[in-house]
Amino acid sequence: MQEIPKTATQCTGHEPTFGMSRRQWLNRFGIGLGGMALAHLLAPEAASATGSGVLKKLHHAPKAKRVIFLFQAGGPSQIDLLDHKPLLNEKHGTQLPDEVRQGQRLTGMSGSQSSKPLVGSPFKFKQHGQSGAWLSDLLPHTAKVADDLCFIKTMHTEAINHGPAVTHVQTGSQFPGRPSMGAWLDYGIGSENDNLPSFVVMVTKNKGGQPLVSRLWGSGFLPSKHQGVRFRSGKDPVLYLSNPGGIDTHSRRRMLDALGELHKLQLASGADADVETRIAQYELAFRMQKSIPEVTDMSGEPESIFKLYGKDSRNPGSFAANCLLARRLAEKGVRFIQLYHQGWDQHGNLPGGIKRQCRETDQASAALITDLRQRGLLEDTLVIWGGEFGRTNYCQGKLSGNNFGRDHHPRCFSIWLAGGGIKPGLSYGETDPFGYNIARDPVHLHDFQATILHLLGIDHERLTYKYQGRHFRLTDVHGKVVKGVLA
Repeated sequence: MQEIPKTATQCTGHEPTFGMSRRQWLNRFGIGLGGMALAHLLAPEAASATGSGVLKKLHHAPKAKRVIFLFQAGGPSQIDLLDHKPLLNEKHGTQLPDEVRQGQRLTGMSGSQSSKPLVGSPFKFKQHGQSGAWLSDLLPHTAKVADDLCFIKTMHTEAINHGPAVTHVQTGSQFPGRPSMGAWLDYGIGSENDNLPSFVVMVTKNKGGQPLVSRLWGSGFLPSKHQGVRFRSGKDPVLYLSNPGGIDTHSRRRMLDALGELHKLQLASGADADVETRIAQYELAFRMQKSIPEVTDMSGEPESIFKLYGKDSRNPGSFAANCLLARRLAEKGVRFIQLYHQGWDQHGNLPGGIKRQCRETDQASAALITDLRQRGLLEDTLVIWGGEFGRTNYCQGKLSGNNFGRDHHPRCFSIWLAGGGIKPGLSYGETDPFGYNIARDPVHLHDFQATILHLLGIDHERLTYKYQGRHFRLTDVHGKVVKGVLA
């Protein structure tokens, strides 16, 4: 692969700079990102002509401009939600056949069990819409938008535990340290809005479950300006953004200008990518002091919208409120919007736990699709719903009446996608009658990631970054576009 050129040139000398304006000085010394930040502030129309990502031209025409990823952390049970397996109900309580398991790796939580009884779903499945998609009665709202959705039944991953599995979905590697998907997109194609972050993260408040760490939306070895910005509920959606007491906007502007003068002194000895990043981040933060309160203020939303998303949408930090905010951010041109909702790790008491999870997420997820469609945004917004892996068809622990749990299952799981160039009303791939193995059309996580980049106009093999002597990419050395799901 060809090395991507650096965004900043090296200084060639130390000529006197007296009489130059700050903007002239920054551009004179080749500090591209710092100069771009100031250019956006002082002459937005000129800066937008060059773009803010390293790809000055997309590899092909995009179908999507932005992504909203509704990540269901913990591993939702596909068998109880999206992958109808009546055979499991017929064989409920009988042992998982050896010829189905095929000696495959299990977690330490159920691998040592002498008994692995199959468990049919206690929830009813029906077909919905013209597409005839099978959905559990736990998802009545999702069922109403079934014809807008593409269900992939054959996702699979090598990771079998949460930490590596979530990291694999978000960064393309099971090992920490790689850039997240949103960071790759910001690095590659930048933002559509100069006053908001290109990559925003929201986590449902007051949810237990597997911990979520900031490296999941980090920039890895990319410059730190590409990392996700976490929005929180409450008075200050972004930490440390508001001015402290006694500091007004004018004072803040003077402070940034003075800081810029100090950067000049440091840069006089040569360009520094870290300094460039800091300048860009300081300037963006200054603009965000006005834009963040505006985009997070829901008071102008009509009653009909709150009714569409459900009563929780009035509760800041809830999944429903975050879905509504995601739509507002999409309208403003934010490139990658990542929502995390924990609590799907149901090793025990799955029937009660999954009901609660669906009550919290079903209506808002469907409302987001409806809301985007009625505003004309769905056609160029890619929406994704899914977790890091699925759940086993057998019971973890002892099967006691209708109370049971399911262990992690990376061999096959289900997600859905909508909008942004995805073929609606499609169920792609098929698992075996036991819901344990893939029968046809497997989709690896790297295939999934390659397809997302493709929809955004990016060839996943050509968006790379050289680090420690190697050209890295989101899909590592794997992945192919899943053409069967493209509209």
